[in-house]
Amino acid sequence: MGDYRGVDFYGLDDLLTEEQRMVRDTVRDFVSAEVVPIIAGHARDGTFPLELVPKLAELGVLGPTLPEEYGGAALDDVCYGLICQELERGDSALRSFASVHSSLAMHAIFAFGSEEQKRRWLPRMARGEKIGCFGLTEPDHGSDPAGMSTRATRIDGGHSLHGSKMWITNGTIADVAVVWAQAESGVRGFLVEKGMKGFSAPEMKGKLSLRASVTSELVMEDVEVPEGNLLPGAKGLGAALACLNQARFGIAWGSVGAAQACFEEALAYQRTRVQFGKPLAGFQLNQAKFADMLTEITKAQLLCHRLGSLKSAGKAAHAQISLAKRNNARMALDVARTCRTMLGANGILDEYHSMRHAANLEAVYTYEGTHEIHTLILGAAVTGIEAFR
Repeated sequence: MGDYRGVDFYGLDDLLTEEQRMVRDTVRDFVSAEVVPIIAGHARDGTFPLELVPKLAELGVLGPTLPEEYGGAALDDVCYGLICQELERGDSALRSFASVHSSLAMHAIFAFGSEEQKRRWLPRMARGEKIGCFGLTEPDHGSDPAGMSTRATRIDGGHSLHGSKMWITNGTIADVAVVWAQAESGVRGFLVEKGMKGFSAPEMKGKLSLRASVTSELVMEDVEVPEGNLLPGAKGLGAALACLNQARFGIAWGSVGAAQACFEEALAYQRTRVQFGKPLAGFQLNQAKFADMLTEITKAQLLCHRLGSLKSAGKAAHAQISLAKRNNARMALDVARTCRTMLGANGILDEYHSMRHAANLEAVYTYEGTHEIHTLILGAAVTGIEAFR
């Protein structure tokens, strides 16, 4: 152990199949070669590297768990988790793009769409020709989506949608938005397409987190959506929340990737930075920080692997996903902050990555269910008593 260099202290690599290792290594190499060299510039400028989308599609990471007949790669859940881990090793924005496109938009169409909708959208989305987003959160309804005010009114041949959504990843660049609205029969899901009259998706500016991600508002002013764009299987808020479980699973893995990137950066820096006659890594206080971070990253890795096994077996409960998202997002934020301090003054320069990861993880800590909401989900699972109201 004295020669340890990586962030796999418990040898989790041994538990992966050959396919899982190949998927992870392929995405890791791509991120190292294509993402890491350019992402600081995009974060600085507040732009998303749209030129990477065709390359992500070529890698097979858009809709990777979907059947091949719909353009997917039919990978297992652990493979998907490892993809998220490696994408977020580069930047949370890249993982967010793939997560929303795949786990929210594509998954919603696959799970609740008609066969015609699946055939029309999924293969093109898997090839990166069409981009998707997911409209659930509203300006006044974040943690309480049941209170949504977006309405779908029945008209001849379909529905008229009126309302707005907020904090929508990919919104401005999306070709199709999965929008949730209150209809006569309850909450329903609709496919709102770019260019529909009355539909706009202005990009939100001024973010201090996820700066390389496209975050948007969706505005629907009496948008006429044909009957063929209603997701027939999406009936009730439970359908939307089922999609969130897919995304939260990926976030749990992605958080580990961000933490690993920060850990590796701080370790490399402290091994070579000499103060008082020896490397910073040789001081007891710094070794204590490395020991604490390594322990927390290892625990998070074990959570992810077990959760991936449960999910592949169809046994993962939503509270188990909440536990992993809650723990791992908090862990990664703590690790990123600590690593920034271990880089000293250099840590505030964007040629280093830890501060960017820390800023991104402030958003990851909050979105897809705040830390507090996941706390209450776990509390309800343990006690049998809901504390939301």
